[in-house]
Amino acid sequence: MSLADIWFVLVGLLLAGYAVLDGFDLGAGVLYPFIARGEDEKRVVRASIGPVWDGNEVWLVTGGGALFAAFPAVYAMAFSGFYLAIMLMLFGLILRAVSLEFRHRDESWKGLWDFFFFIGSAAPALLLGVAAGNVIRGVPLDEVGDYTGSFLELLNPFALMVGLSGLAMFMSHGAAWIAVKAEGALEARARAWHSVLQAVYVVLVVATSIYGISAVTRHADNVLERPVGWLAIVVFLAAVGYGRWQMRRPEGSLKAFVGSALSILALAAIAAIGNYPDIVPARGTPDSTSLTVEGAASGDTTLTVMLIITIIGLPLVLAYTAYLYRVFRGKVKVAPGDY
Repeated sequence: MSLADIWFVLVGLLLAGYAVLDGFDLGAGVLYPFIARGEDEKRVVRASIGPVWDGNEVWLVTGGGALFAAFPAVYAMAFSGFYLAIMLMLFGLILRAVSLEFRHRDESWKGLWDFFFFIGSAAPALLLGVAAGNVIRGVPLDEVGDYTGSFLELLNPFALMVGLSGLAMFMSHGAAWIAVKAEGALEARARAWHSVLQAVYVVLVVATSIYGISAVTRHADNVLERPVGWLAIVVFLAAVGYGRWQMRRPEGSLKAFVGSALSILALAAIAAIGNYPDIVPARGTPDSTSLTVEGAASGDTTLTVMLIITIIGLPLVLAYTAYLYRVFRGKVKVAPGDY
């Protein structure tokens, strides 16, 4: 395995980690106006993600930084070709952060802040999936790897299906998190929402995969022709089944959440396996314009230095993350002044 391959895996893990960690609070935000009834329950939902949401977003920043250093051509293509979509996503994340901070301080505008919290969660959740769908499907690229299409071309049927699948996935993940953190009627409601949303999520993933076999043939072939691809599919199905089974058990909500997280990681693995050796395949332009793992990577010196830094720094980040979730473990107990 080359240094470029190692960094392909590491960048994928960072972005998948973001999907797992920030995915549940995005999902909780989308569910917020539907699942929480009354001020007490709304406060519980907000407080369940309040201590962790900003730390979760660090994984996106880290993943973007690693992409910039390890695969600068891919970073340049994404931040030029997907510029409008990325700006909309970042605006949504900012709107969500502002609404969380102001909601419990500005009671006179609470309805508006609730709406912004919902929109600021739903927009990034949908746009992340649309971006992933285009990376899987491929985009038109010129000979230097620049995106040559338009914004509307990014809104193709396959990418939109992946976007809807991702939205349902995050909502299901968020429902599992609320079930972990809430009690009483809100927990029961979260369990019910999880069962429905998980079914919708799986149906959308299957439908998107069937459509993708004809729309993205090379990607499908790569997954089905590689043993590791079949392993990822088995892990996905097992994680979904495990999460559904655990959510039916009185004390199984945390294990169901773990199952949900594993299913997201498995889907990310399927996407990466399908694309390899490309990072961003070309579509509608010659295959030689694709951004490949080896062709888009930085030099070995850069990748080696980054790997040393990662070996030192990543365990510290993981330790801090584990400590954070340990400190804020258990059911949420809120007072009137909290979130």
